[in-house]
Amino acid sequence: MKICITAQGATPDTKVEERFGRAPYFILMDRETGSYEAIANPFADGAGGVGPKAAQLILDRKAEALVSGLLGGNAKAVLDSAGVTQYTYRAGGSVRDAFDAFRNNTLERAE
Repeated sequence: MKICITAQGATPDTKVEERFGRAPYFILMDRETGSYEAIANPFADGAGGVGPKAAQLILDRKAEALVSGLLGGNAKAVLDSAGVTQYTYRAGGSVRDAFDAFRNNTLERAE
């Protein structure tokens, strides 16, 4: 299972980015192995409508879950329609911390 975590940098040791559509990077982590792939978000500095575009980017990478802080309604609708479960992480920690929280089932589902 691939989990997408919004990130301020390209490694699991960087902080989680709270804004989904404006996240500089998306880190896709494999739940079973912990391996990861960092994807630069080409929409982070866009003028508008970045949430749905970013959502499609992670759907194209086959993410099955998303861990982020704030998620706009349009991006949420795209992810909901594809069956991607969304979780909220606002602890201010690293991507690795958020991944561990996901694996330990201690994250809240995004509403």
